[in-house]
Amino acid sequence: MRGQWGLIIGIIVALVIAIFSVINVEPVEVNYLFGQTEWPLVLIIIGSVLMGGIIVGGVGIYKIYHLQQEIKQLKAKQNKTPPPSGKKQPEKPAVKEETKETDTSKKK
Repeated sequence: MRGQWGLIIGIIVALVIAIFSVINVEPVEVNYLFGQTEWPLVLIIIGSVLMGGIIVGGVGIYKIYHLQQEIKQLKAKQNKTPPPSGKKQPEKPAVKEETKETDTSKKK
């Protein structure tokens, strides 16, 4: 269900951006480091949205990769240590040393 809502919201956002872009078709001046040109505003808007999506996607992929590596490390660590049994081992009672005096006193 979560993926469906994400898809629906994504489609709505894409429609809003497309409508906004089509309304703004007049040319605008774009200044680069090495010059300037005129481009239709629709291309500037769509290009900016695509660049933003690529940047966010790249950060998301990096985060997923990092989390997968952490999962692998934790699984390797978990396999090295024995799993807890959940049962406590019974403690051995302390052995009492009986002396000869106590043995002789019992016999009398």
